[in-house]
Amino acid sequence: MGAYSVCVYAICKNESKFAARWMASMREADRVFVLDTGSDDGTPDLLSALGAEVTVEAVAPWRFDAARNRSLELVPADADICVCTDLDETFHPGWREKVEAAWKTGAQRLKYRYTWSFNPDGSEGVVFWIDKIHARHGFRWQNPVHEVLVLDGPYRSAFAEGVQLDHHPDPGKSRAQYLPLLELAVEEDPHNDRNMHYLGREYCFAGDWKRCAETLRRHLAMPEAIWADERCASMRYLARAELMLGNETGAEQWLLRACAEAPHLREPWLDYAKLLYLREDFDGMTFLARKALALADRPRTYICEADAWGFLPYDLLALGCFYTGRREEALKAAREAARLAPYDERLQKNVKAIEKALT
Repeated sequence: MGAYSVCVYAICKNESKFAARWMASMREADRVFVLDTGSDDGTPDLLSALGAEVTVEAVAPWRFDAARNRSLELVPADADICVCTDLDETFHPGWREKVEAAWKTGAQRLKYRYTWSFNPDGSEGVVFWIDKIHARHGFRWQNPVHEVLVLDGPYRSAFAEGVQLDHHPDPGKSRAQYLPLLELAVEEDPHNDRNMHYLGREYCFAGDWKRCAETLRRHLAMPEAIWADERCASMRYLARAELMLGNETGAEQWLLRACAEAPHLREPWLDYAKLLYLREDFDGMTFLARKALALADRPRTYICEADAWGFLPYDLLALGCFYTGRREEALKAAREAARLAPYDERLQKNVKAIEKALT
């Protein structure tokens, strides 16, 4: 037992493949509570046998905030620290001690490092900081999907340095429910700029380019949409939509605006560089790749794509330098790109091709 009462809570459905791994990761908590919303693969029995306190209830109509709020209700009122995770996530060992150390600062909510995806070689992909560790009382979940934790009134938050949560999802899991739930979220709260951005992004993922463009323009026109990083992301998705709709000039206009909106992010510079690669404007592409690489501080927000902090800027720099006759610099960049993505055969071949050209 530590200085505080620490409880983990989660929702699940048909996640028997993750049960043992998840429970092993959560064993540092005092108690573990799970709301199972209708598994038929034995998940509740597996979790119970491993020490979880499982409640089986249907949530209808389905929405993530309702399920999470019900799972939070399962946590005893006298708990000090609530830790919300999903069964496809695992903490690195020693997380509780670091959580308690951060809690001693008087915080009511903690932020910690989260690896959302991994590359084929096991290296980290998308990394940002999340904040799903919180005090027992006052907090609630909101939004049908992409649910967020809210508290009426101010509260203190702190970084739980050293706490690391990893996400290892089931690649076969469907995203089909996300789009209708996001449409519902925007219908319920048309002034929520984050949900409007998410809806436009979801249309992009679905290849519905006209609705993507229309929705993201609505997002950018909202007076609530003031966070530059997210506005930049909307502009980048708009550029992708315009390109897919055959409007290359419109795509370039949105990318120029994206670079101006958030010049501190690598992603807009790299998206613009990729467009110039298609045009064979290799001098411009080289310049933009260098602009991206000059940004050394990786953001702690979710607006942080794996490629931008992996091989991509070096790959674009290598290609740009090679086609503009700067082959020594091209080789150096190509080797770095290949080092960061040893599983990518194209990058390995690029190194050999540039080495051959230099002999």
